Amino acid sequence: MHITRKIAVGLAFGALLSTTACAAAGADDGVVPVAVGYQSKTINTVTAGTLMKELGLLEKYLDTAAEETGETYDLTWHDFASGPPLTAEMIAGKVHIGSMGDFPLSVNGAKTAEFDDVKTSWVSVTGYNLTGSLNQIVVPNSSDATTLADLEGEVISTSLGSTAHGNLVSALDAAGLSPEDVELLGQDPPVGVTALESDQVDALAQFVPFPQRVVFSGGGRLLHDGNTGVPTFHGVVASDAYTEEHPEVLQAFLAAQREAMEFLHQHPLEAAMMVAEATGLPPEVVYLYNGPNGAVTFDMTVKEELVGAVETGLPFLQELGALEQLDLDDFVNEEPLRELYGAAYDETKASLTNPSAITGHDEVCGIDVADPATASEAWPAGEETTQVAATPTCLLRLVAQGGEYRALYVPDASSGTRIFGEHATWVSDPSAGENATLLPFGTVADADAYATEHAGSQVIDYQTALDSV
Repeated sequence: MHITRKIAVGLAFGALLSTTACAAAGADDGVVPVAVGYQSKTINTVTAGTLMKELGLLEKYLDTAAEETGETYDLTWHDFASGPPLTAEMIAGKVHIGSMGDFPLSVNGAKTAEFDDVKTSWVSVTGYNLTGSLNQIVVPNSSDATTLADLEGEVISTSLGSTAHGNLVSALDAAGLSPEDVELLGQDPPVGVTALESDQVDALAQFVPFPQRVVFSGGGRLLHDGNTGVPTFHGVVASDAYTEEHPEVLQAFLAAQREAMEFLHQHPLEAAMMVAEATGLPPEVVYLYNGPNGAVTFDMTVKEELVGAVETGLPFLQELGALEQLDLDDFVNEEPLRELYGAAYDETKASLTNPSAITGHDEVCGIDVADPATASEAWPAGEETTQVAATPTCLLRLVAQGGEYRALYVPDASSGTRIFGEHATWVSDPSAGENATLLPFGTVADADAYATEHAGSQVIDYQTALDSV
């Protein structure tokens, strides 16, 4: 039955986007409209949306452009819950530049290509995760499920046609299941969270930040960390006709995005607090994704790995009926970024290193924090700074000294994805090094697998791990 629902959603989406396009690129009475679409609660788009907006950066660069062109720019911000309605507004000529996830971005490129006056190009990236772990699956705390195979025949809430939906299908396939083995329920993320927490569905498959928001609130636990080996990202698309007429607007936007990204790298905690205040999201959850060594790597360049991820996702979107084809060579336009970055662009594009890293000296274990695979962080209650630890074990020693903490951040010992330490499943491994005897895992299955492979190891909960240091 859910196969019919999938196809119906794809057809409905196509019908929605088949409206008559009406461009709004030109200036009216000397005033140039600048309509920016963003997703405030999708927090790995903040450098092209919420954070840029809160810092007033686009206004600053448009003022500079106005001094050179003599034009007056009328900037408006349009907030969307997801990518499809943003694309519909771009086709209607009501939005000129927008940010969205990789699957909606692909559909945007394919659907707008049908209309010359609103055809778009992919011009930058906001943030990415190379393993796909910005999309995750959570279950109620009462669930008996420990692996995806345990969801056979169960109801899973997801946003149909989203990257989270595609990630779920890939994860099911790796677990030996097909979409026909579960019942998919199409729901917007906030609705799905409510359904999960009220036991109306058996699992929630969603994109950042909703899975970890559920985990942080205590409303559920992680079942699958989203690691499918296929990168996921959010990017920026812009109307070709509009930016050809007003290239200074796109350059202002990209300059503003770069400054927002630099601010996030230099002031991660302050940036998280600003985004949280603007969106109503818990700052601890925002910082999990957007902080140093976070689940999101913020980098504007259009990397080959991300273009490859789009290619990988196209068959799923075609099967869904969301698009027929996408000419990636035509869709990707790196020239504005090259103009912004100059000679540094290719080097930045080639790097896959997260430019925001946890550094400092671990006072408890007496060693420097250097390895991103183990670097951890604690956010003390009432403090505007965090404390660093070289390893998760060292972090537990810090917490055991006393004090209250808003959140603990540790890398999953299996995937490296940043998770909440206080909500992790831990393994005690006496044979590990002195500062590595306690290892955190996002899922019970990964903890069990590690304990099985390492004789003498034991799966324990957070409080037991804390009591043991």
